[in-house]
Amino acid sequence: MSRIWPRCSLFLFLLTSGLVLVTACRPRPQSSSAVPSGRIAISGAWALYPLVVQWAEAYQKEFPAVRVDVSAGGAGKGIADALARLVDLGMVSREITPAETNNGCVFVPVAKDAVVCIINAANPLARHLLATGLSRPVLTSIWLATSLATWGAVAQTNSTAPLHVYTRSDAAGAPETWAAYLGARQENLKGDGVYGDPGVVQAVRTDINGIGYCNLNFGFDPATDAAVAGIVVVPLDANANGRADASEAVATRTAAMQAIRTGHYPSPPARDLYLVTKDSFQGTAAHFVRWALTVGQRHVDRSGYICVSSNQIARALQMVP
Repeated sequence: MSRIWPRCSLFLFLLTSGLVLVTACRPRPQSSSAVPSGRIAISGAWALYPLVVQWAEAYQKEFPAVRVDVSAGGAGKGIADALARLVDLGMVSREITPAETNNGCVFVPVAKDAVVCIINAANPLARHLLATGLSRPVLTSIWLATSLATWGAVAQTNSTAPLHVYTRSDAAGAPETWAAYLGARQENLKGDGVYGDPGVVQAVRTDINGIGYCNLNFGFDPATDAAVAGIVVVPLDANANGRADASEAVATRTAAMQAIRTGHYPSPPARDLYLVTKDSFQGTAAHFVRWALTVGQRHVDRSGYICVSSNQIARALQMVP
């Protein structure tokens, strides 16, 4: 016994030490007993604004000690506010630039949508354009070359009605994404500048000869699934076959979401939507982002957005403590 006991003691010591080392090296799970509290300030993209408002309302019901303040103003404002630490989270509806990541921008995709082309519902060529769609070369001529002055030139008819082109005046994800689809940047887009998605929609719905673009959820009425009263969402003739195929239909929000989900609506102007912060997600804001990537995903589809992939969510959760 006198020889066995020291060996057992040494074994128990090494075993205990090993367990301590293993435990110390293993990442500690986040405490489930911690209840978030405080205020979260969020600003940015019009595209993401309706969904984040839905999230904020649901999150505050679940965690009443938290106040979530959400304001729109464009993706440019969202990322600038986040990097300046004026807000906890920025909403961004375009790709993050290398300069922004070099400046400490950390981002995760939380949903997906698209930018859509809109015209006035009373436009005499509306029915024709719903059948044919608009090809990328035609859209490029409208917003970049300005070589098409009439609706007849757009639709290849004898119409002499003047073409009135609208674009965004604010630095935002929608114009940057629309320009990327056309092979350009926002500053290259031509047309009368209007602030925000609501501004563009209102401009087109009050101008029979107007054409513009907006984020998906500003083009459709969630109560009816149809386009907002006074406008028509025009399909993109992505394969340039001279007609809008059934898979390219965007007459309703449901149809548009399906076209985006299946890839028949091109990307861009379909795109991921991001929540961003400076350096790292922290505190209650990090808890909100993790909630949005998990529990909050149940609100995505019903709010007119498309869920990001499970692989994207898994990678995103690794970035959020």
